[in-house]
Amino acid sequence: MTTDDYKNLLPSLPREPGVYRYIDDQERIIYVGKAKNLKNRIASYFGDKKHKAYKTRVMIKNANRVEYTVVDSEQDALILENTLIKKHQPRYNVNLKDDKSYTYMVVKNERFPRVFFTRKLIKDGSTYFGPYTSKWKQRQIFDVIKSLFPIRNCTFNLSESNINSGKFKVCLEYHIKNCLGPCENLQTEDDYNNNIDQIKHILRGNLKPVKDYLKSKMGEHSEALNFEKASIIKERLDLLQEYQSKSAVVSHTIKDVDVFSINTEDDQLAYVNYLKIVNGLLINTDTIELTMNLNQEPEDVLRYSVNYFREKYNSIAPEMILPFSVEYPEEINQTIPQRGDKKKLLDLSAKNVFYHMMQKRKENISKIKKQTPAERILSTLKADLEMNEMPFHIECFDNSNIQGTNPVASCVVFKNARPSKKDYRKFNIKTVEGANDFASMEEVVYRRYKRLLEEEKPLPQLVVIDGGKGQLSSAMISIEKLNLSDQIVVIGIAKKLEEIYMSYDPVPLYIDKRSESLKLIQQLRNEAHRFAINFHRDLRSKNAFGSELTDIGGIGEKTAQQLLQKFGSVKRIKEESLENLAAEIGNKKAKIVKEYLEHL
Repeated sequence: MTTDDYKNLLPSLPREPGVYRYIDDQERIIYVGKAKNLKNRIASYFGDKKHKAYKTRVMIKNANRVEYTVVDSEQDALILENTLIKKHQPRYNVNLKDDKSYTYMVVKNERFPRVFFTRKLIKDGSTYFGPYTSKWKQRQIFDVIKSLFPIRNCTFNLSESNINSGKFKVCLEYHIKNCLGPCENLQTEDDYNNNIDQIKHILRGNLKPVKDYLKSKMGEHSEALNFEKASIIKERLDLLQEYQSKSAVVSHTIKDVDVFSINTEDDQLAYVNYLKIVNGLLINTDTIELTMNLNQEPEDVLRYSVNYFREKYNSIAPEMILPFSVEYPEEINQTIPQRGDKKKLLDLSAKNVFYHMMQKRKENISKIKKQTPAERILSTLKADLEMNEMPFHIECFDNSNIQGTNPVASCVVFKNARPSKKDYRKFNIKTVEGANDFASMEEVVYRRYKRLLEEEKPLPQLVVIDGGKGQLSSAMISIEKLNLSDQIVVIGIAKKLEEIYMSYDPVPLYIDKRSESLKLIQQLRNEAHRFAINFHRDLRSKNAFGSELTDIGGIGEKTAQQLLQKFGSVKRIKEESLENLAAEIGNKKAKIVKEYLEHL
């Protein structure tokens, strides 16, 4: 999208709150944003280019148009923005780097409900709890539930008619007291459902009703002088008390609350931690890593994360503890504590973020140490050029001519940071007359990638142009003509100061002279230059002997080349005796050459 496109749009932009969407030429939404004032917000993308972030410039370049929706209030804009981001997952919005599939505890929607762990959420009326990020935690909870309230684990259809007809028999689980035998009507549906209600309380982290229920049961058995059953209930109550004592009691005064903290790294990554507190107990914690993209403000990242965590963990907590306030579409109390128990909770969350971030750094360092030299160099190059993909396949172009004669070009190919000489290509310039490096570069780049597309061969991730902004712009004409600007990163390297030019930025990039990535680019440039010079030299030699020896009737190019390789030059051939020439190419051809050269 250009500034001219924006100027045409400007008169129609309202000064109202709303949500705007940048859309590329393939009709994909690539960015969604909200605004108090749509006109001012969209205008900010087309101001001084020097003060816009790199990724903002790229997003604007890739956008074909902008659409917007006017809403009544900022709160409506927040809700709509959040909905659109979840639905379309735009490329340049906050990107959650989380591909894990966590487990949930499900209470099935069926007669005599089963309780078990699952990774699939099926909308069949069942109740899901979690997700659980710790296997130890989920196993601990499940063991407590089974010990307190025996439930079935069979998959039988325990309908009333099936049970009454005697279709089922109790199994081993009944005999080892893990199940009370509802399949043979040995446990009533009401009693089973009462147990399920208590299990749901435990899974919600709400242990008080479960304690009260067990105490009332124990009292009933005691009054009925059934001391054996009362003793069993007492053991279960002690087990629940032990489980609660092992749970993280964070406060006796704070009840239900969500706690969030955030830490950023190099303005590119953000880590957000979440603590779920129910009745003063820490029942869940999770930390996510996000790529911030255009959302550079911590407030935007934290707001996104609040939505994500509360939906993921089905939180209905009436209060959030945060390091700073965020715009949020729901009516909920936000607390930014300075001291006391709530500040301790916030510090605990911040500590979790810090340790998670340190662990990630250690993992990244470990990965780097395990990398091969090629992987390390390509990773550095990817970071220096801010590429989305690792440049395993790189191609470099160079032109060569001397005083406008025999213009040629070369294309060298590196795969996994090493030359792939079988893939090198030479080009005779066909459509350009004289020494015009810009037009020559445009021609060879077009010919190269038009052929790769026609032959359905893989394209490189990175193309290096030997030259400055002029040669790079010429190459980009062909790249854009072939609609490859979104698929290939193209850069130019200027020889004088080793400046790196990006196709979308007039300001050059200076990579550290000691960087392995710059050395790789220089190696590509030097190899392309060498290959082009050698090709040009061979072409000049061919033309040199072609102008004298191949003009001789009966002497072809192969014979002329044979003589030059043997004697070195036309002058030496002229000085050689007929016998020496005949020994090399035969009497007949030797006489023709000798007679011709003697008359020059």
